[in-house]
Amino acid sequence: MKKVKYFYNTHTLQFQKLTTPLRVRLLQVFGYIAASIVTGIIIFAITFRYVDSPKEKFMRQQNDDLKQNYKIIQERVKQLELQMNEIATRDNDVYRAIFESNPIPDSIRIKEMEKKQQVNIIQAMGESELVKSVTAQLNNLSLRMGYQLKSFDAIANMVKNKEQLLAAIPSIQPISNRNLNRIASGFGYRIDPVYKDRRLHAGLDFTAPTGTPIYATADGIIKDAGFNTGGYGNRVVINHGFGYETIYAHMYRIKARIGTKIKRGEVIGYVGNTGKSTGPHCHYEVHRKGIPLDPIYYFYNDLTPAQFDRLLKLAAASNQSFD
Repeated sequence: MKKVKYFYNTHTLQFQKLTTPLRVRLLQVFGYIAASIVTGIIIFAITFRYVDSPKEKFMRQQNDDLKQNYKIIQERVKQLELQMNEIATRDNDVYRAIFESNPIPDSIRIKEMEKKQQVNIIQAMGESELVKSVTAQLNNLSLRMGYQLKSFDAIANMVKNKEQLLAAIPSIQPISNRNLNRIASGFGYRIDPVYKDRRLHAGLDFTAPTGTPIYATADGIIKDAGFNTGGYGNRVVINHGFGYETIYAHMYRIKARIGTKIKRGEVIGYVGNTGKSTGPHCHYEVHRKGIPLDPIYYFYNDLTPAQFDRLLKLAAASNQSFD
């Protein structure tokens, strides 16, 4: 039941019913609404400032999860980088060394792959610094891994050619020398028998009677066979492939012919005394990519360790060469 209010009128000395004008009622309603709005704003501001909304809570949780995942990814990337460095090291220092192939600089691994592919898929994940950092590292690893796979493909091809490589490496003595008494002069600076000064002797001199067979020390193709005016006399040059060449000089007679394929152990000529020579012998050289090497280190196929050690000491003697 609605309450009715009265007031005492001092002029009429009577109680009269209290009535509120419409204007006052409207002002009261407006004031109530305004107070409610202000109170609501204050409450909302306080809530917004100190209390998270469900969406904010979800986003904050997501952000925490991303940070945690980023740490995990960073650790994983570091592990992958260490593994990648280990693979690259083994590739250069072990696998390629076995096949006498030049190592690949890591900068080339990256540059070559940058020319052929652009890894931009991960970039679409976002533009935050965390994502950019992870993207850059993953791109780098992808480039390196891609080229590393190419390198392993090349090594796989080397494995297929390993038998050919082994057959192409000089590994026996060019003449029969079971008693190890045939080497008269070794590789290095020796007294020249004609000019009597110290000159580089780029091979080994094997003394033997005229007509002693001379053998190819590895498989290959005869590159040159004939008389050489540079002092070698009757000379045979064999191209073994893989950068190897061998030279056999001062022959009495040449049996090999240019362009023919030769096998290790086949007779290519006979010991003689032609060219700049002071006695019957076979001058033998081993070249790798155009550089003369000491042939003494390429006799591992027909010598025991003890025989090799003895031969090494004989070849090291600083005596006069035969050519």
